[in-house]
Amino acid sequence: MKPALPARLLQTLAPWRSAPAWHIAFSGGLDSTVLLHLLANLAQTETLPPLSAVHVHHGLQAAADAWPAHCQSICDSLGVRLRVMRVQVRPGASLERAARDARYQAFTEVAGAGQVVLTGQHRDDQAETLLFQLLRGAGVRGLAAMPVQRRLAGGDLVRPLLNVSRAELEAYAHTHQLQWIEDPSNADSRFSRNYLRHRVLPVLMERWPQAVSSLARTAEHLSEAQGLLDELAQMDLQAADQPSPFPWLPLPSLALAPLRELSDARQRNALRHWLTPLTRLPDSDHWAGWYSLRDAKGDAQPLWRLADGELHRSGERIWWLPIACSEFSDASLSWPDRQNPLELPGNGQLTFTGKVPEGPLEIRYRQGGEIIEVPGRGRRDLKRLLNESGLPGFVRGRLPLLYRGPQLLGAPSLAGLWPAPSDDWQLHWMPQICDQGLS
Repeated sequence: MKPALPARLLQTLAPWRSAPAWHIAFSGGLDSTVLLHLLANLAQTETLPPLSAVHVHHGLQAAADAWPAHCQSICDSLGVRLRVMRVQVRPGASLERAARDARYQAFTEVAGAGQVVLTGQHRDDQAETLLFQLLRGAGVRGLAAMPVQRRLAGGDLVRPLLNVSRAELEAYAHTHQLQWIEDPSNADSRFSRNYLRHRVLPVLMERWPQAVSSLARTAEHLSEAQGLLDELAQMDLQAADQPSPFPWLPLPSLALAPLRELSDARQRNALRHWLTPLTRLPDSDHWAGWYSLRDAKGDAQPLWRLADGELHRSGERIWWLPIACSEFSDASLSWPDRQNPLELPGNGQLTFTGKVPEGPLEIRYRQGGEIIEVPGRGRRDLKRLLNESGLPGFVRGRLPLLYRGPQLLGAPSLAGLWPAPSDDWQLHWMPQICDQGLS
């Protein structure tokens, strides 16, 4: 016999009992209403983190305007503080996905350091997710469906009801005479998940009554398999995570040689793991871009464009450049106040140390054919110096150059790539940092 629902919930949430706060994602529907009621009641007898509820108002249908008041009434009756967050849902090919993205962005704003956002997805939702991903041709990670826990900003998102069926939640709600919102859009079979819920799963359950629990169990098995693949990826990436020759360049990068030694399948597995926090992953048809990048000649500088950035190769190293950070202004800039740093739009800042050169100074970017004076080596072609340094190609065009009139005085002294142009002064470049690296 199964333990009572409150006891099972407490057992699932045991790892997060010492969190600074629990925030319940409260739509007002059946699942979140039961979750809120369970936790509010448990808080009367158990020592739980402070509880609050969060209602995300998407503004997608007129009926939703009345939901915040309903949620406030429920929270008032349970003595739980409610925060209503209004979001903008970006139009796109999938309204479901856009609404989900907006909702989780709101949860990200709520979750402080170590705090937990609790959502009400249950076992039936898990079965739907597995079917949905299966029909999309997802890999093991997608078929593992929804994890019980994942990182969210500085805290965690936890789904404590994944082992509970919708029928159990309905029984609890009726026993406690709970009132909840029925979202009209949940009956609209134009949405993929609703189609599975109302048209596909009932037919499956006529033939296989345990279909929902079996599908959810399959998702658990696949989640375990994905965990093993992640462990293998971490082992493989450890060999490739060698120090960069340019420690001042704040970008994720890997040595290519250790990856080459792996089978194609292990390469893809390692790269999926590495790229997951950086970008939406490519589908199976787009991995040809990786092989082209990997197998290009040593003097080539290929790149692989992905959804949220680009993977570049320079020599025997690959670098991740986020798309949001790939643009900058290459317009010339005068530097009237050399005692203060010069801000380079989209490209960090420059500072002087030592005695500043006389005359009007200007920052420009490479056009080709530049000649620079190198102590001990005389006048040298800048392109050749950059080739000797091995500096990645996508950085070379962003390299700020100091001019006085037509004369190229110097380039930044970058970790000793070549000697500073003068013992009297040095030019220091601090590339701009963004969420994922160089801007």
